[in-house]
Amino acid sequence: MPVEVEPRRRARRAGPTIDDVAAAAGVSRGTVSRVLNGGHGASPAAATAVTAAVSATGYVANHSARTLAGARSGAVALVVTESQERLFEDPTFSVLLRELTTRLTAQGFTLFLALATEPETRAGIVRQVRSGLLDGVLLVSTHGDEPLFAELLDAGAAAVVLGPALGRGVELPQVRAQNRTGARELTRHLLSRGRTRVAVLAGPTDTAGAHERVAGWADALPGEPDPCMVEHAAEYSHEAGREAMSVLLARRPDLDAVFVASDLLAGGALVALADAGRSVPGDVAVGGFDDSVLARTSAPPLTTVHLPHDLVAQGLVDLLLQRLDGGRPGPVTVPTWLVIRGSS
Repeated sequence: MPVEVEPRRRARRAGPTIDDVAAAAGVSRGTVSRVLNGGHGASPAAATAVTAAVSATGYVANHSARTLAGARSGAVALVVTESQERLFEDPTFSVLLRELTTRLTAQGFTLFLALATEPETRAGIVRQVRSGLLDGVLLVSTHGDEPLFAELLDAGAAAVVLGPALGRGVELPQVRAQNRTGARELTRHLLSRGRTRVAVLAGPTDTAGAHERVAGWADALPGEPDPCMVEHAAEYSHEAGREAMSVLLARRPDLDAVFVASDLLAGGALVALADAGRSVPGDVAVGGFDDSVLARTSAPPLTTVHLPHDLVAQGLVDLLLQRLDGGRPGPVTVPTWLVIRGSS
């Protein structure tokens, strides 16, 4: 169900909104948000119009005044439901954190990082939302059935989620990658290299992104997918990638290519292949997903699907600003594209 902004907080928000700026500039509210978030995807003419409209309406000045008056705390929490060890093992997180901090700071917000791995931590975040200490929440969770989704809804939070909520019927504004499209493109690339036995090393079964990427792999195959060519890692980590690749090799030693659902998992897969005496890409071609620093520094450099984290961050901040202004934004889909390197 749609999330309503708490009436008490909404009543205290006076002054121009993002809709007022959009009307004055003659553009959409999405264009206004893009300009306010750095101008990505906005034409120079639109950026000029929005800048003039912001000045004319006093939108930025009033936003700051509302913060000082107590209508907003100026605090946004980036809530991550993963352990600290797993979080900082994945280099894509640091890129996302940097991009979010830059964009939110430009809007007058301070970003706080919260690791919600325990029920007590989750409860504390919900209390801060209810008490008005947090203006909004950006939720990052690889697990689509995360219970915090529903708890934030119940608390009336201006919450935005990275990735889809799986299986709970929870409707939060979300930013999603073209997981299926990217996986399909990478698998087709592996097939174009003359590979005929392409396996997939996917993420954990309780993650929506994992299912979407397996579906993309299956789309690209010339016939019915073989379930024996699919292996799900226990978690998104280097070690889990190594273990899952070893299982795949034991079950299908004849595989000649593998699409791995993240660069972090692919790093472990490369180790398992080397331990088994398989050359890459000679014996087995390998592709990943994310285009992280790991892809560029692995040996050989990893063919992968590029996920633009600047656009992910822009989408999250855009949706959050719309929620804070009382909007009910729909989902944002971020494009992906293939980057070919030495592993295929």
